[in-house]
Amino acid sequence: MSEVADSSAPTAPAEGGAGRLEALVGELGQVDRAVYGAIADTPTPLLDEPMRRLSNAANFSKLWIGFAAAVALAGGHKGRRAAATGLVAIGVTSAVVNQGVKRIADRTRPDRIGEDVPEDRYVHMPESTSFPSGHSASAFAFANAVGALIPVLSPPLHLLAGAVAYSRVHTGVHYPGDVIIGALIGSVMGDLVVSTEGWWVRRRQKSGE
Repeated sequence: MSEVADSSAPTAPAEGGAGRLEALVGELGQVDRAVYGAIADTPTPLLDEPMRRLSNAANFSKLWIGFAAAVALAGGHKGRRAAATGLVAIGVTSAVVNQGVKRIADRTRPDRIGEDVPEDRYVHMPESTSFPSGHSASAFAFANAVGALIPVLSPPLHLLAGAVAYSRVHTGVHYPGDVIIGALIGSVMGDLVVSTEGWWVRRRQKSGE
């Protein structure tokens, strides 16, 4: 007669919540690096130069400062308000990302050489930690802030912000996860700045009645 397994026999204890979370983070990291490697391995000669130029244009938020100046000049009072709010959103977001999240996360930058990222894509590799992407955070903070006050500008601004975020992966200085989380942080901070600015304007109007 064949033996029947004892269903009451003890089994290996299941991992706790912390263990599952650590395993999940590890798997997401593997996916993140795999996507980075796939982008690095994909020949894109027509995209390489535009992405490199766009990534450099967003250094120190120069792209968004220029956009804010144009909006302020062309948009009258509403444009000046939107431009100022957008720049404040960038400043607040940059402080949160660079002085807060990056110091806590402390993720090493990608190995651009080891992953064979084409040299035609290269931009300056920042010395700061990788997670999250400051360029992506600033881009979406500005897009959300200005887009909320001038809705017609929201689609092109978010499209440009998305392109800037992707350019950081394309040029090899960030993992995809870095730019996704950076974009989420920037979006939240942009909305928060708009809400705070709106509250302040309403308060001033009410006090002036």
